[in-house]
Amino acid sequence: MESLLSSSSCATLFKPKLISPIAPKFNPKSFNFKSKYPLTNQPAAIFAPLKVANSPAETTVSDKAVPPQMKAWAYDDYGDVSVLRFDGSVAVPDIKEDQVLVKVSAAALNPVDFKRRFGKFKATDSPLPTVPGYDVAGTVVKVGSQVNSLKEGDEVYGDVNEKALEGPKQYGSLAEYVAVEEKLLALKPKILDFAQAAALPLAIETANEGLGLDPLAKNVFGASRVAATSSTGKLELLKSLGADLAIDYTKENFEDLPEKFDVVYDAVGQCDKAVKAVKEGGSVVVLTGAVTPPGFRFVVTSDGSALTKLNPFLESGKVKPVIDPKGPFPFSQVAEAFSYLETGRATGKVVVYPIP
Repeated sequence: MESLLSSSSCATLFKPKLISPIAPKFNPKSFNFKSKYPLTNQPAAIFAPLKVANSPAETTVSDKAVPPQMKAWAYDDYGDVSVLRFDGSVAVPDIKEDQVLVKVSAAALNPVDFKRRFGKFKATDSPLPTVPGYDVAGTVVKVGSQVNSLKEGDEVYGDVNEKALEGPKQYGSLAEYVAVEEKLLALKPKILDFAQAAALPLAIETANEGLGLDPLAKNVFGASRVAATSSTGKLELLKSLGADLAIDYTKENFEDLPEKFDVVYDAVGQCDKAVKAVKEGGSVVVLTGAVTPPGFRFVVTSDGSALTKLNPFLESGKVKPVIDPKGPFPFSQVAEAFSYLETGRATGKVVVYPIP
């Protein structure tokens, strides 16, 4: 099988371009957050009214001390990076029966994070205010009564939102604690630190479920030849990650190459070009932008079992996370991390570490 990865620099499958609780009877549309909790230099504890109070019978937890409040980044309105604010007194989320509470050590940003903040899928988003963040790595500190395989003290990683665009959690991973369903998490590979583990979940699950990209394409799925596109300065990175053919999109158009591919993976919204590079009967997997037949839209479903399956390849070093050299960004610079990601120039995952 031959495959082509179409992106400005995404032979690395961990490149960002690859592509909840509310109190009963609470009506966010009728509640004026800005007037009740104006932005000041002092933390505004606006999340306490949104906290769900689970009954003691719903969860089984230990007596390990977990503070009632936590530090987090949040936004009250959709918009650019200026809507982000630090809040030092956000209510720690309660866990449901099938969830664990994770003490977050590291988180990572993805394009879906800023697209969500811009309100690109507000119709299916959870209510504002929002603590953003999909990727997480940390330690389990509480477990729900229906949790079977995880226990307190386990070091885990995962994508906290089962569906990226459908009801993502109101409380995400850019906080000290996050409540996550057990099925979305996997034990962290011992060979990886928290920052490296946080760089993986959404990207590696997208690659695994959507295609089996290089280096997954070769090491996991056995693809015979992998091509990828990037700018001139990132060609060597593509080769180091296992690309057989590194295409400089500033000098040649991949759709005009005589060689065609069984699968083309479009991570940047160029489906009209991608369909010209696929063999007859082949597939074009589209993460973003307009879809041109025979291309089809793909949105990943978070699945901890997929991470567990891939852990041996991570432990062996056959598959490695790539963290952008400008990072990790400290927790105090989440806004700067978002701004950098939105330039489109990151080479690898934009990671926030340590938290806090």
